[in-house]
Amino acid sequence: MEEAMRFVGVDPATKTGFVALDYDGSILEELELIGAGEKGKGREISMPQLVDLENQLYRLLKPGDEIVIEQAAAKTQKPLTTGALHGGLRSMIIRRQLRYNEINPIWTKQYVGVTGWTGETGNKRRLTGPEKKAEVKRASIQHFGYPVAGLKRSDNIIDAYIIARAALNLYRMRELQPLLDTLPYQVDVTTKILHNA
Repeated sequence: MEEAMRFVGVDPATKTGFVALDYDGSILEELELIGAGEKGKGREISMPQLVDLENQLYRLLKPGDEIVIEQAAAKTQKPLTTGALHGGLRSMIIRRQLRYNEINPIWTKQYVGVTGWTGETGNKRRLTGPEKKAEVKRASIQHFGYPVAGLKRSDNIIDAYIIARAALNLYRMRELQPLLDTLPYQVDVTTKILHNA
């Protein structure tokens, strides 16, 4: 393994989460990228914002990075922005002559044991957006101690951290090395990513 190898998680959004870990899972970088420039119409991203966001990601990527990037969520409310962001960020990875693997948004939640449901058996209901985000944060703290108490991290950075953990586990699985995250649902997600690579 290269000494400078990093394991990068990217959560694409108008506020993109970016986390890079080392081989032992220690945080090297954690950022929320926001494109500078005049906002687009409605809730869509403008072209200057998109280009700036792409350039920020390009500058952060390093040779040898093992990258996992989250796929677009089904039934997105901002399809133009989502398509532009996901395509643009992936093109920056390729322009850096790097490869990436993809993680489904459902798998990101599954990696920390979040199903998207709450309640007792026979009386369950789907978690809403804010409830789901709070549950993912709680589960990330429970599984990894991240974010550390007192540190405020956005949902995008928390998701990127989980995705970076999956990137590290994927590398270890592919290289037949001991996994860092070994719970059955974490191994299941890692295997799904590997089989889709």
